[in-house]
Amino acid sequence: MARILVADDEEGVRSFLAEALEYEGHSVTMAADGEEAARLMARQGVDLLLTDLRMPGMDGLTLLRKVREEQPDVEVVVLTAVGTVESAVAAMKAGAFDYLLKPVGSPAELRLTVARALERRALLNWKTQARQSAGAVELSWGAPAMHPVVEALRKVSPTQATVLLVGESGTGKEVTARALHQWSERADGPFVAVNCAALTETLLESELFGHEKGAFTGAVAQRRGRIELAQGGTFFLDEVGELKAELQAKLLRVLQERRFERVGGTRTLEADVRWVAATNRDLKGMMARGEFREDLYHRLAVFPIRLPSLRERREDLRPLSELLLRRIGDELGRPGLRLSPEAVARLEAFTWPGNVRELRNALERAAILADGPVVEPGHLWLDPTGAAGPVVDAPISEGGRLPSLTLEELERRAIEQAIADEAGNRKRAAQRLGIGLRTLYDKLRRYESP
Repeated sequence: MARILVADDEEGVRSFLAEALEYEGHSVTMAADGEEAARLMARQGVDLLLTDLRMPGMDGLTLLRKVREEQPDVEVVVLTAVGTVESAVAAMKAGAFDYLLKPVGSPAELRLTVARALERRALLNWKTQARQSAGAVELSWGAPAMHPVVEALRKVSPTQATVLLVGESGTGKEVTARALHQWSERADGPFVAVNCAALTETLLESELFGHEKGAFTGAVAQRRGRIELAQGGTFFLDEVGELKAELQAKLLRVLQERRFERVGGTRTLEADVRWVAATNRDLKGMMARGEFREDLYHRLAVFPIRLPSLRERREDLRPLSELLLRRIGDELGRPGLRLSPEAVARLEAFTWPGNVRELRNALERAAILADGPVVEPGHLWLDPTGAAGPVVDAPISEGGRLPSLTLEELERRAIEQAIADEAGNRKRAAQRLGIGLRTLYDKLRRYESP
């Protein structure tokens, strides 16, 4: 609950307000005038100030201005008599959240206004924290390879410069783009993403620019495009190297002129977006082969940032794995999942060609297989081609990929592999799998395994 200061020179009004708010569980302090309220706020922090506008000495408007100057994160609701609504308007211009007419109609009206003010304060605090910390956990845990990336993002985020993120598949390019958005002045606006590799050329053009009714077969109504939906925010163009030549030309025009038309339309629309693009392809090589426009490349690569692979930031592997496993556990309704030391060692012995995306997939499979709270090496199925050192063989098909099996079949294979690795010792096999011995026997009976 919130800490609220009530300032009013009428004792009856103070008591009424305090009692109504304390009934909701808030902690309420009372002041008889503006000077007392200012002294109390200087000594103790509050979340909300509820003040009368007309008080002897320092009036409510003066107190409001003082609070806005010294404690701008405190929300203020003012109380005013019916005949002085003009004063309430002045208070709103000075930064008050809202005003209530005296006498207050009911405790319910008071509580509703206070609840809305506190919600706004919580939202503003969340946005401030998000701007300061968004993406930091996902982007870096201290690996030297990530230091220049984070530093570059912090420098470019306050600007409107177009950013090109380059890196292998699975290195976290969309996570990085979202961090850039949250650190920017456009954080209050939308973040809209389009994957250029996921749609056909015709669909992608309509997805980007929108279309007018009748523009093509099936266009039964006007549709706003993603660029239009991103107005005032950030537009993330993922896998930009997959764009065909015609769309490259149209995108170049939007980047140059900040204007576009819907498919089949004639009205020119503004493109008030911050552009971020990403690719795992060699755009310079594509330029040399005539597959990617040089002028578009230079428009996109105003501020290029290369994201290192997971192989280059091995110091981050353990904390990243622990964070991802906690999130997976929460998603599965199994909080408290953790890695055994042996599982950590196996993760660290792997080169992760698929980077963070592959790591998350491996941990999600392991979390599903682990009956208990601890993920053991036997739960981790890793492609041997990515091994940096000796690892336990995983149930991989001849093509080097996980077989297309049901979860029950995969679990059975994991149990059989663990028993074989432990030379038939079922107690040690259960420990390797992170399950109880009785659970192991139950599963063996279910699978009718000898």
